[in-house]
Amino acid sequence: MSAPTAVLFDVPGPRARARNTVAGAVTLAVVLALLGVLVWRLAATGQLDARVWEWVLYENVQLAILDGLIKTLQAFATGAVLALALGALLALGRLSDHRPLRSVCSTVVELFRAVPLVVLMFLFYYGLPSAGINVSTFVAVVLGLMLYNGAVLAEVFRAGVLAVPRGQSEAAYALGMRKSGVMRFVLLPQAVRSMLPSIVSQLVVLLKDTALGFLITYPELLFQAQFLGSNAALGSPLIPVALVVAVIYITLCLLLSALANWLERRSRRNPAVIAVAIERPDDA
Repeated sequence: MSAPTAVLFDVPGPRARARNTVAGAVTLAVVLALLGVLVWRLAATGQLDARVWEWVLYENVQLAILDGLIKTLQAFATGAVLALALGALLALGRLSDHRPLRSVCSTVVELFRAVPLVVLMFLFYYGLPSAGINVSTFVAVVLGLMLYNGAVLAEVFRAGVLAVPRGQSEAAYALGMRKSGVMRFVLLPQAVRSMLPSIVSQLVVLLKDTALGFLITYPELLFQAQFLGSNAALGSPLIPVALVVAVIYITLCLLLSALANWLERRSRRNPAVIAVAIERPDDA
């Protein structure tokens, strides 16, 4: 049974609650004031006039934005799946009892965490052809996303597993379970719940990092926004296009967070996996 909340930290008193209320009200007022100034400046410079937003009605423009959105989602989905898989493998390698494997995985993680993502994309797209290997912009973007975010997620996975109380694994070993079974049935189910917020945060970063594909001409949302915003035939609506693309990114991030919250609630309603595994240690 978990400890009562009051044992873990001091409950704020009346003065502390009053300070928190005042701080929250001041912060909200400042944010609303900044938004008001932004809207006022946009209106004063004519960025909210109907004529500036006529480009939204053109079918070709809508198709271009839709194509950029699809390309963004393709790069995100592929990069996310590969990064999660790579991160899990590297984390298992770093938790291995074999020192050579541990050293190799640690080197890979530290290397790709240290190299900027945009450098990886440039290396794959512009550097590999000099070695006789040609890759598309999509492959260059996905490889960069996989290696960089996979290295970061490896540390998230490793920290989550190490955060599980040692007594859990010791009890499983005492029941005769092997290390693979302990990891799969005891440690990971508990670690995932604590790791989920960090995993979602990194996936949000990965989603936004797809915009770096613009630098190697991958036709994602930012690439389409730059093309449309600088199009003189449309009146160069740079700010309106940027606002539309920003809203799309915000919506995607909110949907990703909502999915993570749903998965977290679902995992809390299904805690029976560990019990089943302990009852059948010979299957591990």
